Amino acid sequence: MSEFGFHSTAEEVTAGRDLTGSTWLVTGVNSGLGRESARVLALRGARIVGLARSLDKASRAIEELGIDGIPVACELSDLASVRAAVATLEGVQFDGLMANAGIMALQELHQTNGIEQQLYTNHIGHFVLITGLLDQLKAGGRVVILSSEAHRMASEGLELDNTSGADNYQAWRMYGRSKLANILFARSLARRFAEDGSGRTANALHPGVIRTNLARHLPDAEGLFKRIQNNMKTVPQGAATQCFVATHPSLVEVSGAYFSDCAQLAPIEPALDDALADALWAWTESVI
Repeated sequence: MSEFGFHSTAEEVTAGRDLTGSTWLVTGVNSGLGRESARVLALRGARIVGLARSLDKASRAIEELGIDGIPVACELSDLASVRAAVATLEGVQFDGLMANAGIMALQELHQTNGIEQQLYTNHIGHFVLITGLLDQLKAGGRVVILSSEAHRMASEGLELDNTSGADNYQAWRMYGRSKLANILFARSLARRFAEDGSGRTANALHPGVIRTNLARHLPDAEGLFKRIQNNMKTVPQGAATQCFVATHPSLVEVSGAYFSDCAQLAPIEPALDDALADALWAWTESVI
């Protein structure tokens, strides 16, 4: 059991960690949980490779945080941009990769290359980025993928026969599908790391409910957050679980797990299905 929980902050869960000499990649560095995670990892000594949708946004975040960092443009919904980011980072050795960015609850169906946009951005974009950098992830390195408890809203599972989202589009169901994909991707990576004997790990997590730019597509964000305010976290609290999974020494051999409030939590049954994870991996490779 972790000594940390719902109210812990990213600074608290990393207290005493010395990350001097390490390099961490963080997507979505310009706002919300990505920005706070980058700040705290840098506070503990890490160099940050900060990715945002534009070089200007990434550069401004690194500058405003006053941290040792490399800004990189990476638009996750544009695979040419993702591949350009990978090429830019050729030769950089990483201690960890944090897949933090994403989009949520698009109220109408949007597609990228014929694929529902939440699945494309949240899963495929990060898949191309992370697999493109795996050869540069050091032995013992960690992959940390932000999923969500919203994966439980994927009532029809992955719906690999409905990747366009055109069949009965529902914003939260499709968002939940993308978050289920995040867990299955982490599970697939964990299995591959176990086979290669590198000591690397991959885990997914739910950060909590936090008011960030992720909520920009909600039609009544103000009303929603007012109704659930007692269950909400601050940004420092929201970044805690990902920073815990990224740095805590107790997790050096923990891989393929799902976390919430700095503790392991059982996801829905499809998230534990290795055959489904393999099917997702194969489908994703066919797309890219």
